[in-house]
Amino acid sequence: MPATHHTPLPLSALILAGGAGRRMQGQDKGWLLWQGAPLVEHALNRLRDQAREILISANRNQADYRALGCRVLEDDMPGYPGPLQGLRQGLLHAREDWLFTQPVDSPLLPDDIVERLWGARDSVPLVLARSPSGPHPLLCLCRRDLLPLLDAYLARGERRVQGWYADIPHNWVDFTETQMFNCNHPQDLTATLADDFS
Repeated sequence: MPATHHTPLPLSALILAGGAGRRMQGQDKGWLLWQGAPLVEHALNRLRDQAREILISANRNQADYRALGCRVLEDDMPGYPGPLQGLRQGLLHAREDWLFTQPVDSPLLPDDIVERLWGARDSVPLVLARSPSGPHPLLCLCRRDLLPLLDAYLARGERRVQGWYADIPHNWVDFTETQMFNCNHPQDLTATLADDFS
């Protein structure tokens, strides 16, 4: 269900769909069906009226993603180097000063997640989502001027998502909902509630 926010916030949104899908037998997760629609369409339905632009990080099937009406960003490194490379491309190419990111395989996110992260900015450049199951650092709101810090982190050979923000001032937004799960395994595609996810 689309979010109820009808005035786009002054931010760009990035759907992270560039992974190798190893736990999904190498399939492109964005085009896997959940409740009768591709996962990427569920993500778009949530974001369309919340962001001034929507970007998609994808390393295959780019023409299909472009047909959805979004700019498509490809990693500039081969071999599926990880989600931080997708985040880097988003920070590099976003038109707005703030970038919201979400994995494509999270169809049960709260509809107001973007607005709640936006409201927690205060004076910090990074806002992250957290639920009872732990942190979700790919569900975040980043200021674009974090790009040099991310570049420096990647240049050191680092790839851990939870490591890059450790020294960056940030706020957490706690979500008590259980909808913070990803479709990581084939059986997750038939789940209808977060509690059904493995």
